[in-house]
Amino acid sequence: MLEDELRVSTRVIGNIAVIDLVGDVTTFAEAKINAAYQEMSQNGAQQILLNFRQNDYINSAGIAILIGIVTEVTRNDQKLAFSGLSPHFQKIFRMVGLSQYAKIYQDEQEALTDLQDAATA
Repeated sequence: MLEDELRVSTRVIGNIAVIDLVGDVTTFAEAKINAAYQEMSQNGAQQILLNFRQNDYINSAGIAILIGIVTEVTRNDQKLAFSGLSPHFQKIFRMVGLSQYAKIYQDEQEALTDLQDAATA
């Protein structure tokens, strides 16, 4: 596996920091994902959406990276959500317990709408 198999980009929509993950989430993704999370946190993000809309593969090392992000989000009193996961990975995220700490949405728009509504409620 090559390190450049995952492209990570960030953007802010309203009060939500979106981290787009395009490619495979494996051990090589750790530095990129953590750097994007740290950047958003340092900029004051309280709600973070990890968008997996163009992702085909997440291995156990990738799951471990995401568990690390969940730990940081909890420590920093932030809110985390996932969007764009395939049904297969939605099931895996539920099985490993990630869905206990971050809500899973079908797509980005559903996540943004719900997170923005929750922030204004």
